[in-house]
Amino acid sequence: MARLIYTAIASLDGYVEDVDGGFDWAAPDEATHAFVNDTERSIGTYLYGRRLYETMVYWEAADSLPDREPVERDYTAIWQAADKVVFSRTLPAVRSARTRLEREFTPELVQTLKASAERDLSVGGAELGAVALRAGLVDEVHLFLQPVTVGGGKPALPGGTRLSLLAEQRIGRDTAYLRYAVRR
Repeated sequence: MARLIYTAIASLDGYVEDVDGGFDWAAPDEATHAFVNDTERSIGTYLYGRRLYETMVYWEAADSLPDREPVERDYTAIWQAADKVVFSRTLPAVRSARTRLEREFTPELVQTLKASAERDLSVGGAELGAVALRAGLVDEVHLFLQPVTVGGGKPALPGGTRLSLLAEQRIGRDTAYLRYAVRR
């Protein structure tokens, strides 16, 4: 069975967005972006909520933009090659290839996706990630900690999440990568 991985870029104090909904502080440097690309190569399907999908759909046409850095071209190819499932009651339609729209996130659907997948799945976004974590669906959590504190906002993990450290690595000058198994 494929793993379901929740990945987040977070502040040192555990937030993916600040109190104003901003996350410009989370932009990865080139070394971190390349490392993220390498961790994403195993992903065959991305599970998104509406808000994160609307941010990530940028990568659908990113290869047509001039002056893209090699690390960005690499991620564009990774993202475009994967399937996407968007969970939203309000999104009228998807705007990317290899993408389907589901109106409700159910544990049964995700279990079916995991059981039938040949490659790992990724759940993105703190809200959808929290739902998947609470439902016991997430197998691993990958955190990229940025050297900034934001003092509040949207937490990367829901309260009560219990994890066991599998790996840690410093990336570039300042980013810490932490890979955890979810303790059931």
